[in-house]
Amino acid sequence: MKRIVICMILLLVYTKSFSWGFYAHRRINTYAVFLLPPEMMVLYKPYIEFLGEHAVDPDKRRYAILEEGPRHYIDIDHYGKYPFDSLPRKWEEAVKQYSEDSVKKYGIVPWWIQTMLYGLTNAFKEKDQAKIVKLSAELGHYIADAHVPLHASSNHNGQLTGQHGIHGFWESRIPELLADKDWDFFIGKAGYISNPLHFTWQRVLESALAADSVLSIEKKLSNLFQADRKFSFESRNGIIVRQYSSAYTIAYNNMMNNMVERRMRQSIYAVASFWYTAWVNAGQPDLKNLSNKAFNDTELIEFEKLNALWKKGQHSQKICE
Repeated sequence: MKRIVICMILLLVYTKSFSWGFYAHRRINTYAVFLLPPEMMVLYKPYIEFLGEHAVDPDKRRYAILEEGPRHYIDIDHYGKYPFDSLPRKWEEAVKQYSEDSVKKYGIVPWWIQTMLYGLTNAFKEKDQAKIVKLSAELGHYIADAHVPLHASSNHNGQLTGQHGIHGFWESRIPELLADKDWDFFIGKAGYISNPLHFTWQRVLESALAADSVLSIEKKLSNLFQADRKFSFESRNGIIVRQYSSAYTIAYNNMMNNMVERRMRQSIYAVASFWYTAWVNAGQPDLKNLSNKAFNDTELIEFEKLNALWKKGQHSQKICE
């Protein structure tokens, strides 16, 4: 009985925290670096591998902190129909109307992005290099999550429509198969965001509008493919696994008119622009002259603990399966 309860908790945290997938999150942060002005590149380019690798830390943290899950999504359809006017856009007003517990229950990604932006802006003001790169990596994660349609839907993994697994299909399988060889990530330069909260809500509302298409198009395509063509045993990260076939994946991507590529490009632009906005709002400090340039022993231990907890959580997930 105890094992069943533990598995149920792990599965709940796992499914509600599911995001772009490690591959896409790393690519988004990495490509975002190249949109920055030279004054920021002097710091971000040398840390490009760190920014990519630690883009996935928030997903790893879901195994350690129960509060982490709601930071990745918002079940905005809980609040009615588009454009969900019953939900105040400002945190204080939303909490006043629905209570903090209720708001957190259905996800807080648009507000958590503002919290992370505030933290990064302060890190720039403090000229704290270690804090800047750490918060930049993690802020990129939440911004990217806000661009995923199923992160703005209570049917986040197709569990309500018999499409279990569609979340990972959309955000992991498609970019892993197509991004490196077919997609264009030459985007331009980061821009200053004068109203980050409004910008975030626009991306969330776009995601909410696209959620129905993500689900309905896959349902239609599934009826056109025989089961033995929908799935196949193919290589993933050097391991042969059963997954959505390449043919099915490409057909789904085409029917969505390259939606995943567009949202990934928008994520890259948004991440770079939030980094740039934090730097500008902090007074554009000289990033060649920063303090606290190395992570201390405590911070390095925390990174190791996070990895250990994530691996333990992954192991528990396999046990539950």
